Amino acid sequence: MIRIGNIQVPEFPLLLAPMEDVSDPPFRSVCKDNGADLMYTEFISSEGLIRDAIKSLKKLDIFDYERPVGIQIFGGDEESLSLAAKIVEVTNPDLLDINFGCPVKKVALKGAGAGVLKDIDLMVRLTSAVVKATSLPVTVKTRLGWDDQTKNIEEVAERLQDIGIKALAIHGRTRTQMYKGEADWSLIGKVKNNPRIHIPIFGNGDIDSPEKALEYKNRYGVDGIMIGRAAIGYPWIFNEIKYFIKTGSHLPPPGIEDRIAVCRQHLRRSVEWKNPVVGINEMRRHYANYMKGLPNIKDFRNRLVVLKTEEEINEVLNEIALTYGGFRFEKTPIELVNYHEKCPA
Repeated sequence: MIRIGNIQVPEFPLLLAPMEDVSDPPFRSVCKDNGADLMYTEFISSEGLIRDAIKSLKKLDIFDYERPVGIQIFGGDEESLSLAAKIVEVTNPDLLDINFGCPVKKVALKGAGAGVLKDIDLMVRLTSAVVKATSLPVTVKTRLGWDDQTKNIEEVAERLQDIGIKALAIHGRTRTQMYKGEADWSLIGKVKNNPRIHIPIFGNGDIDSPEKALEYKNRYGVDGIMIGRAAIGYPWIFNEIKYFIKTGSHLPPPGIEDRIAVCRQHLRRSVEWKNPVVGINEMRRHYANYMKGLPNIKDFRNRLVVLKTEEEINEVLNEIALTYGGFRFEKTPIELVNYHEKCPA
C-alpha cells in the first residue's frame, strides 16, 4: 500500500488528474467505476472560494463513492490560500492539493498555477501557509520548471517535502512547453530516486496505453501514475493498465454496448448533479470522445449536441447501439484529447 499522510491507496495507484471543465463529479464517477484509485476535483480559485463565488463553491461537491478524493486549489497569495484551505477542510475531502502546474495565461500570468514556478521561494511560502492552515494531508501537482533553463523540480521536491507535503505529482513538461512535444520523465525519475525523498512521487504526462504505463513504471520507479487527457471519453484505461501490469495481457477493448452504457451513466449523473439544462449542455463536449473510432458517426454526433432532453438523447444512443452492434474496435493507443486551454494533465 502507498500512504499519503493518513490515506492509504493501493500499491502503484492510478490517479485521475484534475482537469478544468472535465473532472467534475459525473466524470469522476465513471472513472472511479473503471479503476481510478485516487481522484481530484477541478482546480478551484482560492480567491473565488473566499468571495463565495458560486462556480467555485460548486466545485467543492464530493461524494462518498468517490473516496479517496482530493480538492485542488490554486492561488498566488499566502493569506488567500490559507483561508481557502480552511474552507476546503470543512467539506471533508481526504486530502488537499495545490496546483502549481496549470500553464494557461489567465492563471500563470497572474502569479498562480505554473506562474509560481518563476519563484521557488514563493512556492515554498505558499505551500507552507496551506500546510499550517489545515489538518488535511497536503499534496502538490507541478511541472519540471518554467522553461528549459529553470528545470528546478529536484530542488522543489526536497523543499516542499521538508515543509510537510505528503505526495508530489510531476508533469514532465515545463510551463513554456504547454502540452507540446513529448513529456520528459527523466527528471521525474531523478526525483523519485533521490535518497532524500521519502514521500510518494507520481508521474504525469502522455500515458496513453497500458504498455507505456508499465514501461514508465519500470524505467522511472515512480510510486504511481496520474492520467488526464487519455481518460477523457475512455475511462476504461485505468482497469486496462491494472490488468496489463498484473497479467502482461490486454483486456478486450470496450464494445459499443460498454461505451453506450458508460455514456448514459455519465449523462444521468450530469443531469442529477447540475440540473437538466446545464447537465445536458455540458455533456455535449463528451459525445465525440465516447464515439471515437466509429465510422460515419458524424450525423449521430450532430444530433446529440442539439437535443434538449435526456429521453431524446437516450433514443439516439439506442439508435447508435443498434447501428453499430457487433462493431469491433481496434486496440490502438488512445489519442490524447487536445484540451490545451483547460489545464489537463
